[in-house]
Amino acid sequence: MKTSLMQPVRFLSHEEMQHIHKTALSLLERMGMKVEHPKALEYLRNAGCRVDMDSRIVKFPEEVVEQAIQRMKSNFANPDRWPKRMSVRYSQVRFDRQPFSIHEDFSVNAGGFCCFIWDLEGKRRSATLEDARQALRLADRLDQITYTGLPCAAQDVPVEIRPIVMAAELAKHTRKHGGIETFNARQVDYICRIGEVVAGSREAHRRQPILAGYAEARTPLCIDEVMVDVMLAHLERGLPQSLDTMPCAGSTAPMTAAGTVALGIAETLGGLVLGFAVDPKATMTIDFTPGYCDMRSSLFGYAGAERIPLLAARIQMISEFYGCPSGVHGGKTDACIPGIQTGVQKAVSMLGVIMAGAIGFGTVGHLENAITFSPLQLVIDNEIARYVRRTVRGVEVNEETLAVDVIAAAGISGNTIASDHTAEHFKDEELLSPFFDALSWGMSDSLDRERFERRAAEKARKLLAEETPPVLSINQQIAIDEIVAEARKDFLSPC
Repeated sequence: MKTSLMQPVRFLSHEEMQHIHKTALSLLERMGMKVEHPKALEYLRNAGCRVDMDSRIVKFPEEVVEQAIQRMKSNFANPDRWPKRMSVRYSQVRFDRQPFSIHEDFSVNAGGFCCFIWDLEGKRRSATLEDARQALRLADRLDQITYTGLPCAAQDVPVEIRPIVMAAELAKHTRKHGGIETFNARQVDYICRIGEVVAGSREAHRRQPILAGYAEARTPLCIDEVMVDVMLAHLERGLPQSLDTMPCAGSTAPMTAAGTVALGIAETLGGLVLGFAVDPKATMTIDFTPGYCDMRSSLFGYAGAERIPLLAARIQMISEFYGCPSGVHGGKTDACIPGIQTGVQKAVSMLGVIMAGAIGFGTVGHLENAITFSPLQLVIDNEIARYVRRTVRGVEVNEETLAVDVIAAAGISGNTIASDHTAEHFKDEELLSPFFDALSWGMSDSLDRERFERRAAEKARKLLAEETPPVLSINQQIAIDEIVAEARKDFLSPC
């Protein structure tokens, strides 16, 4: 059976999805959202929302929200609209209607903006600019990594210009451009200009965004002034947007999955209305990233077993119910160092979301709730992703694969090990990864519990030692360096 025939694992019925949708609409109409931005309040009032300028609370009539949803769906159905897709920090979103299915061609993203690094010597420390460059080079060389934002962010770069410098490094060291964190609207201009240098022009960057951030709500039910500024800055450049939100069950959202999903849907739909209120021709989608508050530590749990059905419900609502194909968090771990817990959580959170219909996942290479980046773990995650990709490939049925002649030639009690058919097909059928061994007890290395990690470290060092051609032309590099220099003067010069 091929993946095109495989149905995603569904956790929600259509009636349950409709119930969640109606609950989200009710939350927006009855409670509303706080929007801490006077200009955005005017946009929303003109769009038909009920706005209290003193409290900055916006109530969203159901018909206004439904109109925005229909506008988004109509845009997705238009084959002449661009862009068609955009990579984001954790994966990818697509701006067209696609069948809800299992995607064998899923993307893997190594972004994340981690503050710390678990280096190849086994030390956890603050990430440096050189660490960020090395992380990008490593992600660029790993064959299962489709996109990379910033696996780690240089803590030795002033925070005021850190996103701009990181965007420049991303542009110069890889073609697998992923999303970029943006802390304020002033940074958006510089980051977009870097993207335009890479793309060739502003219009080319608009049609195929290379570096674009997005706004995030302050859950529950609030959009602060800075995030609205970021959203407006992107929309004014014609770049796609969504309002991401991270409702956390048990702390900022109900403890139950259904309530957390309903809250996340309400918040991102509020962002959808705002986007179209600003620009009726905008490219908008919806998105949210739910999780659980771990009651043992009060941390946002990234990889507990309970989060898999929560993410699956999110995928089903966004991708199937609303028709917005997108990736999701996967390849996550709550563990602080590589090991058994990390391997289990990484594999399950990758496979679980792909089987639920995600078009991709990220961000890989992380430890400790995505606070720490590990080059060793990135190599391991690359192999786990390969394992998952083979798992969901399915079974091809035709005369060649049924191999009746091979069975007949082997005969009763025979074997096929010396068959030409075996030689022709075994490399395609079997995942013969050098990382996943099939050894008998007592053979060389069969009891070496650290062999996997040691091989991964060796591969990381080997890949980082390789010379590769420059990603950009000299003129492009000079142009990007000039943009960064301008940003340094703008953000760091004394007033």
